Amino acid sequence: MEYADIVHRCFRCGYCKFTKDYSDFNCPTYRKYWFESYSPGGRMWLLRAWLNGEVEPTRRLAEIFYSCVTCGNCKEHCVLEFRENLVDIFVAARRELVEQGHTPPPVRDYFKGISTRGNPYNQPREDRGKWAEDLDLEPYAGQEYLLHVGCVGSYDERGKKIARAVASVLKQAGLSFGILGEKESCDGNEVRMLGEHELFQSLAEANMEQFKSLGVKKIVALSPHAYNAFKNYYSALGANFEVVHYTQMLAQLLKEGKLAPPQKKLRVTYHDPCFLGRHNDEFEAPRKVLRSIPGLMLVEMEKNSKNSLCCGGGGGNFHTDIIGSGDGSPSRVRIREAVETGADILAVACPNCAKMFEDARRDEGLEGQIEIKDIGELLQKDAQ
Repeated sequence: MEYADIVHRCFRCGYCKFTKDYSDFNCPTYRKYWFESYSPGGRMWLLRAWLNGEVEPTRRLAEIFYSCVTCGNCKEHCVLEFRENLVDIFVAARRELVEQGHTPPPVRDYFKGISTRGNPYNQPREDRGKWAEDLDLEPYAGQEYLLHVGCVGSYDERGKKIARAVASVLKQAGLSFGILGEKESCDGNEVRMLGEHELFQSLAEANMEQFKSLGVKKIVALSPHAYNAFKNYYSALGANFEVVHYTQMLAQLLKEGKLAPPQKKLRVTYHDPCFLGRHNDEFEAPRKVLRSIPGLMLVEMEKNSKNSLCCGGGGGNFHTDIIGSGDGSPSRVRIREAVETGADILAVACPNCAKMFEDARRDEGLEGQIEIKDIGELLQKDAQ
């Protein structure tokens, strides 16, 4: 297994479980289960035992590895030199589980949906562009940017609303962009994170070939997950295009004076998506956009930026739900932290996060106390 030669270096000091100041636990699965096996250090020791033949790759072992949300908190706070490899080590372990046929049923179903229909929702491929109905958006045909919406933005009801909001704001700003509609394909970020390397390679190669044939040079990604894949994994495969997350584009358009944010007297707190923040060091663009809205007061949760607690939807868990629900689930813990700020709105920059928090708000019985809004929705003039 890749990284097998460094797994033994972890001696379970425990720093990986905390926030930067060690004031609270910040590993989502450790907070959920309170068992060492579900901490990064615990997984490292289980992996070492597996490699040494001391434990077998059972269904239970697979569930422990697949419960990891790949949020990257561990690599921020690990004190050892291999910390940058921690998430990749857990992804490599999943790859071994895939190759040995030990994937949990929800993961297997996810791969099947992507392989057969191009999306995890098992919806027809031709429905992928329906999110854009009545928006009068142009198919991509050499415009400056391609707007890539992703599976959640294309098929999930909450995600579609966010896709429509972001596209509308970009159109309002006069950005030259087009969409692929039903010709768009899955970016593969979660496929890779779940360990199906061959399927990811196939998706990436097909996407790169399509982008090349269409002459795509610049991409605006709705999802931080797609942004991560395009920026880090596709580039390693030789991709020749630039990619920005939509909040980075909005920040640029505001700087150029092409957007006039509507006035909204709101108290807002912001949640950093892991694949935009910790994985790609983008913390300021979303905040610049929020601060540009006249009347909006931005209040931070105690855990923010690199210390942000993951919503629990990363690493494929948005679709597989292996981490499960309950009072200690990351999204419910996080929504309670948002309410503690006294904010009217929890702002997000990821369709996955929006859905996770709306479900958590319902489970917590907090529907009347806080709204969940995407940053794109907050920039719409007709939205409150």
